[in-house]
Amino acid sequence: MIRVGIVGYGNLGRSMEHAIAQNDDMELRYIFTRREPLSIKPITADVPVIATGTEFKYCDEIDVMVMCGGSANDLHTQTPQFARNFNVVDSYDIHAKIPEHYKKVNDAAKAGGKTAVISVGWDPGLFSLNRLISKAILPHGKSYTFWGRGVSQGHSAAVRSIDGVLDARQYTVPILNAIESVRSGNNPELSTRQKHKRECFVVAKNDADLMKVEQEIVAMPDYFADYDTSVYFISKEELENKHLTLPHGGFVIHSGKTGDNNESNQVIEFSLKLDSNPEFTANVLAAYARAAYRLNSEGTVGCKTIYDIAPSYLCAESNDVIIRMYL
Repeated sequence: MIRVGIVGYGNLGRSMEHAIAQNDDMELRYIFTRREPLSIKPITADVPVIATGTEFKYCDEIDVMVMCGGSANDLHTQTPQFARNFNVVDSYDIHAKIPEHYKKVNDAAKAGGKTAVISVGWDPGLFSLNRLISKAILPHGKSYTFWGRGVSQGHSAAVRSIDGVLDARQYTVPILNAIESVRSGNNPELSTRQKHKRECFVVAKNDADLMKVEQEIVAMPDYFADYDTSVYFISKEELENKHLTLPHGGFVIHSGKTGDNNESNQVIEFSLKLDSNPEFTANVLAAYARAAYRLNSEGTVGCKTIYDIAPSYLCAESNDVIIRMYL
């Protein structure tokens, strides 16, 4: 059995508990949290909840730690910290800072003789892998990534930070005409605004200036200013009835040319439609936790990404079974 620890117990941490339960070769040993441990009620019976800062007492009892904090405020410090003493896996998703995160985690994991796997979820993660494979197969081509329709937790938090907002959900919505243009093999040049739009469902405070709130949302740099953004003010009851789940998904489409004079259009497409973003991400993390454990057992140390790990390391079955059943 692969003995797993969870660091962080928000949406992803709770989903990770379910994911571990679905894998017969894994068992959850500990949950680590910065909150008061007694306030956490795990789904799994008798699993100890421990305050972070004392985790190093449990090095011999955990084969791999799954880091379930947020990228902006947690993983950039927690993953390198834990990688010195544990095999770790995370879903760090700030694309521009992944090289910096990789270096910090690689140095820590090598110093401790551990294996770390970073940025495995669905984007970065499965979408990243499909972008690379598609480019390798069709070098005369172009990749396009579309996200949604789904809830962006970071953008929702940005809306909630505005004065006058009680609660909010933000949906990223791909523009269908852009998707169809890519699928046709036209290789269009698309601006940010042409690929996605944003929809915000906002519960405002009673005394809020709705026009001011809407203007602050649509003009917010890095989040909404570059998109066509619609703002809908709704009641708290409507938000709770219609917008509490966390669906997401999207497409990676690579359109390329082959043959004499590049006459043939070839299109590769990978898509996801997810009822629950955190639940799906947790299942990806579980598979790569297995890979981290196996790689370390073979003597591999340092930081790895989805590009470095053979698919067979993800599966509980033996290579003989994999070849017979899936190849």
